[in-house]
Amino acid sequence: MIIKRQTGTQIHVPVLPTEVLDYLNISTDGVYLDGTVGLGGHAALILNQLSPKGHFIGIDRDEEALSYCKNLLVGYPTPVSLFHSSYHTFKPILDELGIDTVNGILLDLGLSSLQLDSPERGFSYTVDADLDMRFDSSQEIKASDIINHLPVMDLADVIYEYGEERRSRLIARNIEKMRPLRTVFNLIEAIRKSTPPSHRDRSMARVFQALRIKVNGELDKLDSFLNSFIDRLSVGGRIAIISFHSLEDRIVKHRFKDLAKSGDISILTKKPILASAEEQKENRRSRSAKLRIAERIV
Repeated sequence: MIIKRQTGTQIHVPVLPTEVLDYLNISTDGVYLDGTVGLGGHAALILNQLSPKGHFIGIDRDEEALSYCKNLLVGYPTPVSLFHSSYHTFKPILDELGIDTVNGILLDLGLSSLQLDSPERGFSYTVDADLDMRFDSSQEIKASDIINHLPVMDLADVIYEYGEERRSRLIARNIEKMRPLRTVFNLIEAIRKSTPPSHRDRSMARVFQALRIKVNGELDKLDSFLNSFIDRLSVGGRIAIISFHSLEDRIVKHRFKDLAKSGDISILTKKPILASAEEQKENRRSRSAKLRIAERIV
């Protein structure tokens, strides 16, 4: 699926595009924050509904994606402000722009095709590359540092906690035996030695997920954001969060419930919204997507 921006350039549609726009209930003169702007798919959809009086703010840790997004979003009449940062540090960004509250917030917590398909960054277990896995290339710690230097039981805990992989200890011990591991295929070999063929692909996905989460501090940043966003979302404003695994979705679910109990928000999705069968067929990335939306009420 593709859409066209006003200059006619085609871009890929992100996951759950119709549902995101419907639930954000875009106000044409509103201010909207996309904390994981990525390649700009959701951004273009939102900007198509904003007037010159509106304002779009995009944040991303991936400088390569942000550069692509910047080129994509040229030509819209709505002011666009893009920042190379993490979404959990959004408050100083709003302060810099002189903005007290926003009308809507979007987080898409998944990987982009740019990241997954990169031959250098090591996000995918199908492409041999250095064991990097950093969203922000200026960050010092890479996946190889964790794999090669973390004590074996600590490494097993990372794989179990962030990947929910039952064979975490065996995998960690085989990694320790093979150290130093430098490439994706080195890591795959350690996983291969630890898993039966029937479950190997799932184990690879879980281990790579665990290491990526650890390298980038993903759950800590999500937790920090969810504990701080409410006072910068306007009354009647909405927040939409798309998660791609149970760990993220659980954090979002419980925080929304806490805010609803305290009377700050109304949860608009009793259960997470999933992609339609048609979208899942056209876009494999959408198959694990879960969308939750809430509205600030006081």
